[in-house]
Amino acid sequence: MLVAQITDIHLGFEPDTPGEFNRQRLDRALAALTALDPLPDLMLATGDLVDRGDVDSYRRLREAFAGLPFPVHYALGNHDVRRNFAQVFPEAALIDGFLQYVIETGPLRLVVLDTLQEGRHGGAFCERRARWLRDTLDAAPERNTLIVQHHPPVETGIAWMNTDPAEPWVHRLADCLRGRPNVVGLVCGHIHRAIVTRWEGVTVATCPSTAPQVALELLPIDPERPDGRPLIVADPPAYALHWWNGRELITHFDTAEDHEVLASYDDDLKDMIANMLAERPV
Repeated sequence: MLVAQITDIHLGFEPDTPGEFNRQRLDRALAALTALDPLPDLMLATGDLVDRGDVDSYRRLREAFAGLPFPVHYALGNHDVRRNFAQVFPEAALIDGFLQYVIETGPLRLVVLDTLQEGRHGGAFCERRARWLRDTLDAAPERNTLIVQHHPPVETGIAWMNTDPAEPWVHRLADCLRGRPNVVGLVCGHIHRAIVTRWEGVTVATCPSTAPQVALELLPIDPERPDGRPLIVADPPAYALHWWNGRELITHFDTAEDHEVLASYDDDLKDMIANMLAERPV
């Protein structure tokens, strides 16, 4: 099973500009994904779908995704507005006021969580959401399950974007996932960078953004003393591919740009490839 992920699209950053920079970057990422062979079985769009939460930007997002050769499933981020999202995507039903649901197609069960608290930049996960997650996981304790959400529940080292591990929502989510060996991973966005770590026994993979990336700066930051550090950089739009091989989840990251090819599989490399494959057990 192959799961594509894009995140932090921020459509509508330039209001009333259909051909805005972030739309161009999104289109490049979608072109790269639709050119893959094999194609993804589905695509996750994990939050900050639009920049200002407005209905018009959600309509443009729906237009951008029209005609894709695979289904798209959504999570919400801190730039999203549930009411406006639901107006344009009525098929994505809210449960108890939150966009939380299960994707059962294929050998991997995907559980999408809602970590949005409107008006707050960081994540949130209240007891109502936690109760739904516990019940959902209890319903299929043997099923290999991937958790999908916007906010990472871990520190990343990028001070102005960090999640504090002492935040109550992090502890609440950890309590739900602890002691569940069938949870094979957690994928998220929000940081605008590719990051992988281990948290509560679960591998957490943070997908880079289709919108401009966050600069890699690991120094502490003083909110009272601007120091001129780069915050946002125009690195190429990017995406993740999560491959479930039947035993474990393998995550790849790539960028939507032309890659200079230095070697191709031709007759000159035929023997090398054959010898490499011959080393493997039959």
